Amino acid sequence: MLIGIPSILGPDLLATLRAMGHGDEIAIVDGNYPAQDHARRLVRADGHGLLPLLDAILTVLPLDDDAPFAICRASLFNDPDQAGPFHHAIEALCGRLKPGYAVQALAGEALYPRIRAAHTIVASSETALYANVILRKGVIREDG
Repeated sequence: MLIGIPSILGPDLLATLRAMGHGDEIAIVDGNYPAQDHARRLVRADGHGLLPLLDAILTVLPLDDDAPFAICRASLFNDPDQAGPFHHAIEALCGRLKPGYAVQALAGEALYPRIRAAHTIVASSETALYANVILRKGVIREDG
């Protein structure tokens, strides 16, 4: 255990977050996603839902200020014009923890190749469908 670090962030996930560089992306995927097949690097977070993992990661991960969108999410039925209650919960959490960063809804054909190309996939046990999020790492500037 560490002071100030959410306990849901285990050693493998913490090491991954630290090892990522500016512009690297991490995908947190639901329990139905074929993470083992698609991951370049895989961190298992069995027993944890997406929202608690997202909450913990956003407390320690700087987001990319230089990208149009540093937070992307799946869309209901892979249609960016559709969102379910879970997608609204993702947006509310991100808005609370990272104000000023918009969440981009992606269609499946844009989302899934980015998940496959991500630095790491975090496999959650989330049961909600279309519950996948991509975060793009930023930098910590000298001024804080």
